[in-house]
Amino acid sequence: MKIFRSFEEARGIPNPVVTTGSFDGVHIGHKTIINRLRMLAEKYGGESVLITFYPHPRKVLYPDTAGKHLRLINSQQEKLELLKKAGLQNLIIIEFTKDFARTTSEQFVGDYLKGILGAKVIVAGFNHHFGFNQEGDYKKLWGMREKYGFEAEEIPEQEVEHETVSSTRIRQAIREGNIQKANAYLDHYYIVMGTPVVYDYVNASLPLSLYKIPLTEENKLLPAKGIYAVSFESAGAVSKGMVIIDGPEEDPSDVILHLFTDKLFPEGSNSTIYFHKKIHGAVDLNDLKASTPRIRSAMDEICDLIY
Repeated sequence: MKIFRSFEEARGIPNPVVTTGSFDGVHIGHKTIINRLRMLAEKYGGESVLITFYPHPRKVLYPDTAGKHLRLINSQQEKLELLKKAGLQNLIIIEFTKDFARTTSEQFVGDYLKGILGAKVIVAGFNHHFGFNQEGDYKKLWGMREKYGFEAEEIPEQEVEHETVSSTRIRQAIREGNIQKANAYLDHYYIVMGTPVVYDYVNASLPLSLYKIPLTEENKLLPAKGIYAVSFESAGAVSKGMVIIDGPEEDPSDVILHLFTDKLFPEGSNSTIYFHKKIHGAVDLNDLKASTPRIRSAMDEICDLIY
């Protein structure tokens, strides 16, 4: 997957089949769009292109209201990895500013998508809006086809067990600790990527080697506080593990990892944690008397799980 940081840098992609969006979570709906981009790119002898924005537009436009407490399913690093796995060929990351937000939907299509990129096909997700004040929609996009010379297509909404999939629904499931529901919507495991560091923990009755995974972005959404069954991948090796999510009740911030293995994973290496299931509610690691039996019980349950 090629990554560009401006429209000009991306000029020259052959017959681009383009879509836009934040694609937070890279969930099953996003993957449907990427698969359609790939099919259309093959048809027209072109390449798939996603235009996304950083920071998230809500963070820029509504820093004191809607964007203030916005947490995202993926860090930028995680999203890049998931988009690559989904088969996207080209990613254009545009810095989102208040000035850029004033771009009208017709300017966005005429000046950028067609004017610079030369889009062959523009694909819109269900109910997608774009341009100043979100004035642009698929109906407006369809009306620009002949003027600018491109094809347009809309992808229908996606459902899992008769529920519409959206990043908002997935964020809610994660906040509630309902990892299995979130994973179903995502069509992959919820992940946390980071670099482990040793976590200082002393418990004579339950000797554990714990690691903390510092978050790379403060906007990363973590599950509800509790104990989770996970897989841990680092340097090509995979191990079963347990994660304790800790921190403030309303905004957990700590990822504490224990591995069920004798393998030595290099401290400081890039790693990925795949979340499978919530096992237990919140525990206070500083309260050894109360937390020890709960952690031991959770460890036994995780060891019995097959995954």
